[in-house]
Amino acid sequence: MEDASLAEIIVVTSGKGGVGKTTTSASLATGLARRGKKVAVIDFDVGLRNLDLIMGCERRVVYDFVNVIHGEATLRQALIKDKRFENLFVLAASQTRDKDALSRDGVEKVLKDLAADGFDYIVCDSPAGIEKGAFLAMYFADRAVVVVNPEISSVRDSDRVLGLLSSKTHRAERGDGEVKAHLLLTRYSPQRVESGEMLSIKDVEDVLALKTIGVIPESGDVLNASNKGEPVITDPESMAGQAYDDAVARLLGEDRPMRFTTVEKKGFFSKLFGG
Repeated sequence: MEDASLAEIIVVTSGKGGVGKTTTSASLATGLARRGKKVAVIDFDVGLRNLDLIMGCERRVVYDFVNVIHGEATLRQALIKDKRFENLFVLAASQTRDKDALSRDGVEKVLKDLAADGFDYIVCDSPAGIEKGAFLAMYFADRAVVVVNPEISSVRDSDRVLGLLSSKTHRAERGDGEVKAHLLLTRYSPQRVESGEMLSIKDVEDVLALKTIGVIPESGDVLNASNKGEPVITDPESMAGQAYDDAVARLLGEDRPMRFTTVEKKGFFSKLFGG
Protein backbone atom coordinates (compact mmCIF):
# COMPACT_ATOMS: atom_id res chain seq x y z
CA MET A 1 0.00 0.00 0.00
CA GLU A 2 2.93 2.34 -0.66
CA ASP A 3 0.79 4.87 -2.53
CA ALA A 4 -1.57 5.16 0.41
CA SER A 5 1.16 6.64 2.55
CA LEU A 6 -0.56 10.03 2.54
CA ALA A 7 -3.59 8.69 4.38
CA GLU A 8 -2.88 7.42 7.86
CA ILE A 9 -4.83 4.27 8.66
CA ILE A 10 -5.80 3.90 12.31
CA VAL A 11 -7.42 0.70 13.56
CA VAL A 12 -9.50 0.84 16.75
CA THR A 13 -9.32 -2.65 18.20
CA SER A 14 -9.72 -4.73 21.37
CA GLY A 15 -9.72 -8.34 22.46
CA LYS A 16 -13.10 -8.25 24.08
CA GLY A 17 -16.51 -7.01 22.96
CA GLY A 18 -18.40 -4.21 24.66
CA VAL A 19 -15.42 -2.12 25.70
CA GLY A 20 -16.34 0.93 23.64
CA LYS A 21 -14.55 0.49 20.29
CA THR A 22 -17.31 1.93 18.13
CA THR A 23 -17.83 4.85 20.51
CA THR A 24 -14.08 5.42 20.32
CA SER A 25 -13.95 5.15 16.51
CA ALA A 26 -16.80 7.63 16.17
CA SER A 27 -15.28 10.13 18.61
CA LEU A 28 -11.73 9.91 17.23
CA ALA A 29 -12.95 10.33 13.64
CA THR A 30 -15.16 13.26 14.64
CA GLY A 31 -12.36 14.88 16.66
CA LEU A 32 -9.93 14.61 13.73
CA ALA A 33 -12.53 16.07 11.35
CA ARG A 34 -13.21 18.92 13.78
CA ARG A 35 -9.51 19.79 13.49
CA GLY A 36 -9.86 20.16 9.73
CA LYS A 37 -8.68 16.71 8.65
CA LYS A 38 -10.50 14.80 5.91
CA VAL A 39 -11.60 11.59 7.62
CA ALA A 40 -13.35 8.35 6.67
CA VAL A 41 -14.52 5.94 9.35
CA ILE A 42 -15.27 2.36 8.28
CA ASP A 43 -17.32 -0.26 10.14
CA PHE A 44 -15.65 -3.68 9.75
CA ASP A 45 -18.23 -5.48 11.90
CA VAL A 46 -20.12 -7.29 9.14
CA GLY A 47 -23.47 -8.57 10.36
CA LEU A 48 -23.67 -6.41 13.48
CA ARG A 49 -23.16 -2.84 12.32
CA ASN A 50 -23.35 -0.13 14.98
CA LEU A 51 -21.16 2.69 13.74
CA ASP A 52 -23.91 4.28 11.63
CA LEU A 53 -26.18 4.39 14.73
CA ILE A 54 -23.58 6.12 16.86
CA MET A 55 -22.80 8.54 14.02
CA GLY A 56 -26.53 9.24 13.63
CA CYS A 57 -26.72 8.30 9.94
CA GLU A 58 -28.40 4.87 10.04
CA ARG A 59 -31.40 6.05 8.00
CA ARG A 60 -29.13 7.27 5.23
CA VAL A 61 -27.35 3.95 4.60
CA VAL A 62 -28.15 2.78 1.06
CA TYR A 63 -24.92 1.00 0.13
CA ASP A 64 -22.34 -0.45 2.50
CA PHE A 65 -18.71 -1.59 2.68
CA VAL A 66 -19.52 -5.07 1.31
CA ASN A 67 -21.44 -3.61 -1.67
CA VAL A 68 -18.33 -1.60 -2.57
CA ILE A 69 -15.99 -4.60 -2.23
CA HIS A 70 -18.29 -6.72 -4.42
CA GLY A 71 -18.60 -4.00 -7.06
CA GLU A 72 -22.32 -3.46 -6.41
CA ALA A 73 -21.76 0.23 -5.64
CA THR A 74 -18.99 2.79 -6.00
CA LEU A 75 -17.17 4.16 -2.98
CA ARG A 76 -18.75 7.58 -3.68
CA GLN A 77 -22.23 6.05 -3.57
CA ALA A 78 -21.55 4.28 -0.29
CA LEU A 79 -19.78 7.02 1.67
CA ILE A 80 -22.21 8.98 3.85
CA LYS A 81 -21.25 12.58 4.57
CA ASP A 82 -21.64 13.51 8.23
CA LYS A 83 -24.32 16.09 9.05
CA ARG A 84 -22.00 18.02 11.36
CA PHE A 85 -18.72 18.08 9.42
CA GLU A 86 -18.24 18.44 5.65
CA ASN A 87 -14.95 16.55 5.77
CA LEU A 88 -16.16 13.46 7.68
CA PHE A 89 -17.55 10.38 5.94
CA VAL A 90 -18.96 7.06 7.19
CA LEU A 91 -18.79 3.71 5.42
CA ALA A 92 -21.31 1.40 7.06
CA ALA A 93 -21.01 -2.37 7.49
CA SER A 94 -23.47 -4.78 5.94
CA GLN A 95 -26.14 -6.19 8.21
CA THR A 96 -27.09 -9.03 5.90
CA ARG A 97 -23.82 -10.69 4.87
CA ASP A 98 -21.64 -13.05 6.80
CA LYS A 99 -18.09 -12.52 8.06
CA ASP A 100 -16.53 -13.89 4.86
CA ALA A 101 -17.98 -11.09 2.72
CA LEU A 102 -14.80 -9.06 3.25
CA SER A 103 -11.63 -9.93 1.33
CA ARG A 104 -8.10 -8.66 1.77
CA ASP A 105 -7.90 -7.45 -1.84
CA GLY A 106 -11.27 -5.75 -1.55
CA VAL A 107 -10.30 -3.97 1.66
CA GLU A 108 -6.98 -2.90 0.18
CA LYS A 109 -8.68 -1.42 -2.88
CA VAL A 110 -11.13 0.60 -0.76
CA LEU A 111 -8.30 1.95 1.41
CA LYS A 112 -6.21 2.86 -1.65
CA ASP A 113 -9.17 4.60 -3.29
CA LEU A 114 -9.79 6.64 -0.12
CA ALA A 115 -6.12 7.61 0.04
CA ALA A 116 -6.21 8.63 -3.63
CA ASP A 117 -9.31 10.71 -2.88
CA GLY A 118 -7.35 12.93 -0.50
CA PHE A 119 -8.37 11.49 2.87
CA ASP A 120 -5.94 12.35 5.68
CA TYR A 121 -7.16 9.68 8.11
CA ILE A 122 -9.01 6.41 7.71
CA VAL A 123 -10.36 5.04 11.00
CA CYS A 124 -11.15 1.31 10.93
CA ASP A 125 -13.69 0.25 13.56
CA SER A 126 -12.79 -3.36 14.24
CA PRO A 127 -15.08 -6.11 15.53
CA ALA A 128 -13.97 -7.68 18.82
CA GLY A 129 -11.60 -10.60 19.00
CA ILE A 130 -9.38 -12.13 16.38
CA GLU A 131 -11.67 -13.37 13.62
CA LYS A 132 -11.53 -12.35 9.98
CA GLY A 133 -13.13 -8.89 10.20
CA ALA A 134 -10.80 -7.94 13.05
CA PHE A 135 -7.78 -9.28 11.18
CA LEU A 136 -8.66 -7.31 8.04
CA ALA A 137 -9.36 -4.14 10.05
CA MET A 138 -5.82 -4.21 11.47
CA TYR A 139 -3.98 -5.69 8.48
CA PHE A 140 -3.24 -2.42 6.65
CA ALA A 141 -3.03 -0.19 9.74
CA ASP A 142 -0.28 2.33 10.40
CA ARG A 143 -1.41 2.86 13.97
CA ALA A 144 -3.63 1.03 16.43
CA VAL A 145 -5.71 2.34 19.30
CA VAL A 146 -6.25 -0.61 21.64
CA VAL A 147 -9.39 -0.06 23.71
CA VAL A 148 -9.27 -1.68 27.13
CA ASN A 149 -11.44 -1.65 30.25
CA PRO A 150 -9.21 -1.64 33.34
CA GLU A 151 -10.04 -5.22 34.35
CA ILE A 152 -8.07 -8.44 34.02
CA SER A 153 -10.13 -10.20 31.33
CA SER A 154 -10.13 -7.18 29.02
CA VAL A 155 -6.38 -6.67 29.48
CA ARG A 156 -5.59 -10.33 28.86
CA ASP A 157 -7.68 -10.45 25.67
CA SER A 158 -5.99 -7.30 24.41
CA ASP A 159 -2.62 -8.95 24.85
CA ARG A 160 -3.57 -11.46 22.13
CA VAL A 161 -4.51 -8.63 19.78
CA LEU A 162 -1.11 -7.01 20.38
CA GLY A 163 0.53 -10.29 19.35
CA LEU A 164 -1.33 -10.13 16.04
CA LEU A 165 -0.49 -6.45 15.53
CA SER A 166 3.21 -7.19 15.89
CA SER A 167 3.25 -10.25 13.61
CA LYS A 168 0.23 -10.52 11.31
CA THR A 169 0.00 -7.11 9.64
CA HIS A 170 1.11 -5.85 6.25
CA ARG A 171 3.87 -3.83 7.92
CA ALA A 172 5.11 -6.84 9.90
CA GLU A 173 5.10 -9.09 6.83
CA ARG A 174 7.04 -6.51 4.82
CA GLY A 175 9.49 -5.88 7.66
CA ASP A 176 8.35 -2.29 7.59
CA GLY A 177 8.39 -1.65 11.32
CA GLU A 178 5.56 -2.36 13.71
CA VAL A 179 2.10 -0.88 13.75
CA LYS A 180 2.43 1.79 16.42
CA ALA A 181 -0.02 0.86 19.18
CA HIS A 182 -1.56 3.19 21.76
CA LEU A 183 -3.62 2.30 24.81
CA LEU A 184 -7.03 3.87 25.38
CA LEU A 185 -8.70 3.07 28.70
CA THR A 186 -12.48 3.31 28.86
CA ARG A 187 -14.93 3.22 31.79
CA TYR A 188 -12.22 4.35 34.13
CA SER A 189 -13.28 5.03 37.72
CA PRO A 190 -10.63 6.61 40.00
CA GLN A 191 -12.73 5.69 43.05
CA ARG A 192 -12.76 2.01 42.09
CA VAL A 193 -9.04 2.08 41.34
CA GLU A 194 -8.41 3.58 44.77
CA SER A 195 -10.52 0.90 46.47
CA GLY A 196 -8.65 -1.83 44.58
CA GLU A 197 -11.60 -3.04 42.49
CA MET A 198 -10.10 -1.83 39.22
CA LEU A 199 -6.63 -1.84 37.67
CA SER A 200 -4.76 1.46 37.61
CA ILE A 201 -3.47 3.10 34.44
CA LYS A 202 0.05 2.03 35.39
CA ASP A 203 -1.05 -1.59 36.01
CA VAL A 204 -2.51 -1.82 32.50
CA GLU A 205 0.47 -0.06 30.90
CA ASP A 206 2.85 -2.47 32.64
CA VAL A 207 0.99 -5.60 31.51
CA LEU A 208 0.54 -4.49 27.89
CA ALA A 209 3.78 -2.47 27.61
CA LEU A 210 1.87 0.37 25.91
CA LYS A 211 1.65 4.09 26.50
CA THR A 212 -1.79 5.55 27.24
CA ILE A 213 -3.21 7.97 24.70
CA GLY A 214 -6.46 8.55 26.55
CA VAL A 215 -8.41 7.70 29.69
CA ILE A 216 -12.19 7.95 29.30
CA PRO A 217 -14.02 8.20 32.62
CA GLU A 218 -17.00 5.99 33.45
CA SER A 219 -19.94 8.16 32.41
CA GLY A 220 -23.61 7.97 31.51
CA ASP A 221 -22.91 10.60 28.85
CA VAL A 222 -21.48 7.93 26.56
CA LEU A 223 -24.71 5.93 26.43
CA ASN A 224 -26.85 9.07 26.14
CA ALA A 225 -24.78 10.30 23.22
CA SER A 226 -24.96 6.90 21.48
CA ASN A 227 -28.72 6.82 21.89
CA LYS A 228 -28.98 10.27 20.30
CA GLY A 229 -26.70 9.29 17.41
CA GLU A 230 -24.09 11.86 18.41
CA PRO A 231 -20.48 10.93 19.14
CA VAL A 232 -19.84 11.86 22.78
CA ILE A 233 -16.87 14.06 21.75
CA THR A 234 -19.39 16.57 20.34
CA ASP A 235 -20.70 17.23 23.88
CA PRO A 236 -18.41 19.92 25.35
CA GLU A 237 -19.97 19.57 28.83
CA SER A 238 -19.18 15.86 29.07
CA MET A 239 -16.05 14.65 30.84
CA ALA A 240 -15.95 11.65 28.50
CA GLY A 241 -16.22 14.01 25.52
CA GLN A 242 -13.39 16.17 26.84
CA ALA A 243 -11.24 13.09 27.48
CA TYR A 244 -11.77 11.93 23.87
CA ASP A 245 -10.80 15.40 22.66
CA ASP A 246 -7.58 15.12 24.68
CA ALA A 247 -6.91 11.71 23.09
CA VAL A 248 -7.31 13.16 19.58
CA ALA A 249 -4.88 15.97 20.47
CA ARG A 250 -2.33 13.38 21.66
CA LEU A 251 -2.82 11.30 18.50
CA LEU A 252 -1.81 14.43 16.57
CA GLY A 253 1.29 14.82 18.71
CA GLU A 254 0.11 17.45 21.19
CA ASP A 255 1.14 17.17 24.81
CA ARG A 256 -1.83 17.20 27.18
CA PRO A 257 -2.02 16.23 30.84
CA MET A 258 -4.33 13.33 31.69
CA ARG A 259 -7.58 14.52 33.26
CA PHE A 260 -10.30 12.71 35.24
CA THR A 261 -7.85 10.11 36.55
CA THR A 262 -7.72 10.95 40.24
CA VAL A 263 -10.34 11.05 42.95
CA GLU A 264 -11.51 14.59 43.63
CA LYS A 265 -10.51 15.36 47.19
CA LYS A 266 -13.37 17.03 49.04
CA GLY A 267 -12.51 20.54 50.10
CA PHE A 268 -12.97 21.87 53.64
CA PHE A 269 -16.22 23.72 52.82
CA SER A 270 -17.91 20.81 51.11
CA LYS A 271 -17.09 18.64 54.13
CA LEU A 272 -18.48 21.35 56.38
CA PHE A 273 -21.72 21.63 54.40
CA GLY A 274 -22.01 17.91 53.64
CA GLY A 275 -21.35 18.38 49.90
